[in-house]
Amino acid sequence: MNPEYDKIVERLRDADVRLSHHRLAILRYLCENTVHPTADQIYSSLHESEPTLSKTTVYNNLNTFINAGILRLITIENNETRYDIDVEDHGHFRCDVCGKVYDFPFRIGDEDTEALEGYLIKDRNVYFTGICPGCRKKDPEK
Repeated sequence: MNPEYDKIVERLRDADVRLSHHRLAILRYLCENTVHPTADQIYSSLHESEPTLSKTTVYNNLNTFINAGILRLITIENNETRYDIDVEDHGHFRCDVCGKVYDFPFRIGDEDTEALEGYLIKDRNVYFTGICPGCRKKDPEK
């Protein structure tokens, strides 16, 4: 599930989204770091190499990407918003110990949403929480 930067840039061009230096830097970061970062993590990671980058610019560009359909906003916990460059249907697993968010293949078919007939579904998200294999190895009693 590693999106291709060039294809996404082309999708932005097709959507008439201006490709500014900061916008491309944020997009490249998202494509290279598919760890479901927060806006603060993106800002902190890019600020040293992009000293004129502001948090407002990061948030504005993330919203532009969401509106263009190339980025998904995920909220696994109420106090933490993360961003996922993979907009295809898949599930997320958040480790309670290390806090990492992992993708896993998961499809929800139309037959799974029959109970929602008449509703307009705008997004499909499946989240699991627990302990990842790496953290379980560190403490086998978990």
